[in-house]
Amino acid sequence: MDDELLTADEVAARLRATPRFVRRLVSERRIEFVKIGRLVRFDPAAVVHYIDSHRVAPTDRAAIRAYVRGAH
Repeated sequence: MDDELLTADEVAARLRATPRFVRRLVSERRIEFVKIGRLVRFDPAAVVHYIDSHRVAPTDRAAIRAYVRGAH
């Protein structure tokens, strides 16, 4: 079933992080989650959204120099 919710351990495995990190994301409300009683579960789409929203694009030295020159 594609719409199954993930546990914190499963999210940690997908992020290659620790379960403690996932719990911190929840406590800081930095990732969308579903509360079922005392249980916390995650929609796989929410995990993908979290990853996409924290993606950092590479840049080159010329762009950095232009940014620094414009900052003064």
